[in-house]
Amino acid sequence: MNTLFPNSLRREASIMTGARRGTAVVLGASIAGLFSAYVLSRVHERVVLVDRDEVLGTESPRRGVPQGHHVHGLLANGQLMAEELMPGLTEDMLAAGVPMGDLGGQLRWYFNGRRLAPVRTGLVVVGGDRAVLESHVRSRVERLPNTEFLQGTDVVSPVHDPGASRVTGVRVQARDGGPERVLSADLVVDATGRGSRAPVWLESMGYGRVPEERVKIGLAYTTRRFRLRSDPFGGDVSVNPVATPAHPRGAFLTTLGEDRCGVSLTGVLGETPPADLEGFLDYTRSLPVPDVHEAIRDAEPLGEAATFRFPASVRRRYERMRRLPSGLLVVGDAACTFNPVYGQGMTMAALQARVLRDHLRDGARITPAAFFRATARALDPAWSIAVGGDLAFPGVQGRRTPMVRFVNAYLDRLRHAAHGDARLSEAFLRVIGLVDPPQRLLAPASALRVLRTRTASDEDRNEPSRSGTAPTG
Repeated sequence: MNTLFPNSLRREASIMTGARRGTAVVLGASIAGLFSAYVLSRVHERVVLVDRDEVLGTESPRRGVPQGHHVHGLLANGQLMAEELMPGLTEDMLAAGVPMGDLGGQLRWYFNGRRLAPVRTGLVVVGGDRAVLESHVRSRVERLPNTEFLQGTDVVSPVHDPGASRVTGVRVQARDGGPERVLSADLVVDATGRGSRAPVWLESMGYGRVPEERVKIGLAYTTRRFRLRSDPFGGDVSVNPVATPAHPRGAFLTTLGEDRCGVSLTGVLGETPPADLEGFLDYTRSLPVPDVHEAIRDAEPLGEAATFRFPASVRRRYERMRRLPSGLLVVGDAACTFNPVYGQGMTMAALQARVLRDHLRDGARITPAAFFRATARALDPAWSIAVGGDLAFPGVQGRRTPMVRFVNAYLDRLRHAAHGDARLSEAFLRVIGLVDPPQRLLAPASALRVLRTRTASDEDRNEPSRSGTAPTG
């Protein structure tokens, strides 16, 4: 048995009981749609995935996933949830050469130029090419006897009953022309991503506007792939100097197997990492640690660079709607888009699929209001991490409560202390891996360890304060 994930969940996802339902239609065949379709296949006689792209048989970035050129990953909890939903998925990907490693023992994390203390956590992060990860999940759905893919097809509009109290299907049209047609459905799941039109649909049906939260970060990241002339990893799988207010340029250097690697450079608040090779290398030289530049300065570029811009994190608060039609759910980026530097998107897609599975157990009729309340609770920890982290940058607009200021100052000191404290390093990584809730870092055991290192931190930073009191921001 592979020792990388000794606690891998090998049980089958719960088999639902009761009479099987009719057709479920999933809009979007990306990660969130695929996980949802897999769960729905347990209770529906037929599951149809509709996507504007040709998705079957591809391991290349596709037009409908603009961030698909960049390195992606399943955080620790995402790997656990994906394995719970699709038992054996992790070992299948490992056998196929998909990079993965221990969250704290094989990923190098740098904050403000200081590395978190390496520590074996027993938690696995799965990384690599987005299209390759997606293809492994998709193959699981393809093999199901009651699922089918409707490729190269646009979603025109929902179909509903005369009173607009229930969505009964969707109107679709092939991208190469032809007449519109209706796919009737007992349930429609919108997984169309950031461009979801569900808010427009609901407003046109008389349900009002979906409340929305938005935090502008002005993120841009540029990715290049290289063939390495020497091994910069030494058994690790990723080197991550993370952007901070003191050092707003960041990077992710990730192995893609054999002698290939991917490098994503990040810039915030309007700064865009260069796409040309010379500018790209100069940018790596400006990072607070030399690891990335030294790894690729003499490497062979593979293909052209790709740049992706992410203006803002957006959360659509469906759980706050006074009324909702039955028969329509929204998942993935269509419900909430996170600053991608936190790597939370795929993990949240898996968690929402688990919520969907739990709401379908034992033949229960799913209620949109209850589903959205449950997914909101699942999204809360990741949203607080992403928004809180973004608000640490002074140029980001948003409401900074005293608690937000305190937590950001506390986390800065915790990361500084974790440079030499493996227990704090593990505690922090379990939170950003979405295994433990953020408040776990404020537990007395962690707080005492942070406070005990405060004097050393102050001396190292040449700060005048020696009071020993907790920071207030």
